[in-house]
Amino acid sequence: MPFINSVINWINFKRIYQIDLFKKHPFDVQLEVFFNLLEEARDTEFGKQYDFKSIRSEQEFKERVPIRYYEDFAPYIERLRQGEKNLLWPGEIKWFAKSSGTTNDKSKFIPVSKQSLEDVHYRGAKDVFALYLKNNPDSGVLFGKTLTLGGSQQVNNFSNKSYYGDLSAILIENTPFWAEFIRTPSVQVALLEEFEEKIARIIDEALDENVTSLAGVPSWFLVLLNRILQHTGKSSILDIWPNLEVFIHGGINFDPYREQYQKIIPSSAMNYMETYNASEGFFAIQDDPDSSDMLLMLDYGVYYEFIPMENLHDENPKTLSLAEVELDKNYALVISTNGGLWRYIIGDTIQFTSKKPFKIKITGRTKHFINAFGEEMIVDNAEQALKIATERTRSIVKEYTAGPVFMKDDQKGAHEWIIEFEQKPEDLDYFMEVLDDSLKTLNSDYEAKRHKNLTLEKPHLLVAKPNLFYEWMKQRGKVGGQNKIPRLANNRQYLDELKELQEKI
Repeated sequence: MPFINSVINWINFKRIYQIDLFKKHPFDVQLEVFFNLLEEARDTEFGKQYDFKSIRSEQEFKERVPIRYYEDFAPYIERLRQGEKNLLWPGEIKWFAKSSGTTNDKSKFIPVSKQSLEDVHYRGAKDVFALYLKNNPDSGVLFGKTLTLGGSQQVNNFSNKSYYGDLSAILIENTPFWAEFIRTPSVQVALLEEFEEKIARIIDEALDENVTSLAGVPSWFLVLLNRILQHTGKSSILDIWPNLEVFIHGGINFDPYREQYQKIIPSSAMNYMETYNASEGFFAIQDDPDSSDMLLMLDYGVYYEFIPMENLHDENPKTLSLAEVELDKNYALVISTNGGLWRYIIGDTIQFTSKKPFKIKITGRTKHFINAFGEEMIVDNAEQALKIATERTRSIVKEYTAGPVFMKDDQKGAHEWIIEFEQKPEDLDYFMEVLDDSLKTLNSDYEAKRHKNLTLEKPHLLVAKPNLFYEWMKQRGKVGGQNKIPRLANNRQYLDELKELQEKI
């Protein structure tokens, strides 16, 4: 074991040096990534169409290659799925990460090349541990196993040439055999499609393991951990895994779940580490345990551009380079990758919290907001306001969603919130008053619309029955994996579905 530790420490030391390098020289590193991508893809069908060979600058690239959404790539992806080669990236694309779509809940199939698998997704996972060990040199995390709760989607065949599944399933399928020694559950259980069966089998396999870390989406992991406590009759996860020391999480904002985790893992020594990992790539990692901001990873084969949110719906929105961004402004993320995505709008919105080095926080989705009355409310507003309201009322929110109540002849507009509480506030009216006031403080557009109830009246609240959101996601076939409960919507689809289900259960 000392020899293995020495090798790991040497590898980590080398990688930390490289990370420090891109922190000091971000623009040079991104420029190198940019030209490497063009060079690699110059002889693909896409590269020839836009004559990558002759592009000499980032500006020329922006002028020549249009910004694209998934729908614009769909014809290429359909051909790739049938086994065509050299379309968006050199060679054959065998793997496609199935991801929930934003249009009518259709699925997207994101191409995953060999390079993106190795140089983005796996590299990101390795860097998580490198950064964690840098901050926790006395850690025993590598002496135990990582408990993962991945997607509930099996790997399936499109044809004899290509396969699709949740990103987590693809990563599990492609990891080397030795990964079994450091991860639980087994591949067979990890790839089970039925979420309830998977949880039962994980409990069977993992209880006797020395689990030192957890990795997954906070909402679904909470379901698993609570089931484990019910099964064992214990009140703390540390009674089952005393050496547990870190939860590596991503996919959704952790803040609404923090108190629930602190209740079942009651230890000030427990660490929580946020990552920004999507089907399209691995983008950022929390590198400072005292701050939830994430370091933008600049040397993974991903070239970044940013659209100011006020320009997102322009006919040809102007993008900013890393050198042009400002702090605390909302940007839509645009990426070009070694998976063959070119100037692709991923659908997430971010803010920069630091430029030396470049650090970000995720503020929401480009299509998840409420702007039915010009209030321009984003997910980050909702999360911050809920945090203030729960702290002020000593309550815990388990899940929530919100949307508009549209004006009628006898009714003004409003926002309606459906909230499932882990710990309900004593005074629901006061909770909503604090939530409303906090939103006014955080969002001047919302405050203007709420002024004297002229446009928006005070928000409405429906307290959800226990497990309403879980049952709703189950009904929609979206349990587990990277499926996320939509927090905000500019229409009433989710609200009406939840209210209908609330009456049935």
